[in-house]
Amino acid sequence: MLIDTPFPKSFASDNHAGVHPAVLAAITAANTGDAPAYGGDRWTADFDTRVRETFGPAAAGFPVLNGAGANMVGLALMLGRYDAIICAATAHIATHEAGAAERLLGVKLLTVPTEDGKLTPADITRRLDGLGNPHESQPKVVSISQVTELGTVYSPAELTALADTAHAAGLHLHVDGARLANAAAFLDADLRTITTDVGVDVFSFGGTKNGALAAEAVIVLNSAFQEGVPFLRRQSLQLASKMRFISAQLTALLTEDLWHANAAHANSMARRLADGLTAIPGVSLAFPVQSNAVFARIPAPAVEELMRRHQFHYWDRENDLVRLMTAFDTAPEHVAEFLDDARRAIKS
Repeated sequence: MLIDTPFPKSFASDNHAGVHPAVLAAITAANTGDAPAYGGDRWTADFDTRVRETFGPAAAGFPVLNGAGANMVGLALMLGRYDAIICAATAHIATHEAGAAERLLGVKLLTVPTEDGKLTPADITRRLDGLGNPHESQPKVVSISQVTELGTVYSPAELTALADTAHAAGLHLHVDGARLANAAAFLDADLRTITTDVGVDVFSFGGTKNGALAAEAVIVLNSAFQEGVPFLRRQSLQLASKMRFISAQLTALLTEDLWHANAAHANSMARRLADGLTAIPGVSLAFPVQSNAVFARIPAPAVEELMRRHQFHYWDRENDLVRLMTAFDTAPEHVAEFLDDARRAIKS
């Protein structure tokens, strides 16, 4: 929808934010003369090095163009024609990728209802009854989102338990890491602690929501799946010709922990926003605030009034539930402005 009216800072999505100055500088620095295409450049070589430094010597990183593409490439590596993916009912691959997994990968999604967006080992076990039955799709991958679509975060112990359960049953663990940086910042952990060290096989590393411009990556930790990435990436239309501009951005985020600074700031602004909202009578939170997402119940008349001045999402109209997202460039004054308007809207 085209919006003509000028709005203050958007709380609709961290995708609405611009590009971090350091990332923009990295793009400019890569824009020097000619360089080999399709990843044969020094910027992509630098990214390869940074991936191994960050996630371990066995890790391999592959820049791609967008998050949905990263998910499709990563999942395709681990799936056969008759396989299925176990995921939460709220998972991005099940709700916001236009059926890409079913259409492009030709697999079935075995969705699981959850209260907080997080799968448990018991959720996996309950979907394994069809293993070996030729009349049913065969569960082969467990896919989780970190951060979940409800803003919640898996702890390292929870991730280890999921990986152990999946691997014991002959399944693989995939992580949609569009907001992986926010999860790590919330846990005060490095990126390896919630990926390599807990048994993840393949994951996406999101840059776009963390201050980049159309820059994501597929990170493969299980060496059995690394050989197929170049072919699947090309076949999935995710191989960028001028890859240096994507690689340079991802390297910038992984340099001097810029990813952490951006995510930690966004998380802190979400916490500030949540604390301010819950201090207003009639407002409550639907889920714990563990990332840069705030899910708040606000009376419907106040929501309509606020939407005249601010951008944010109505998540569930029946339950007066809205979603507010913060980003690396959300400032305290942006939060204060929204809270002032919320107090006025609810009071009226």
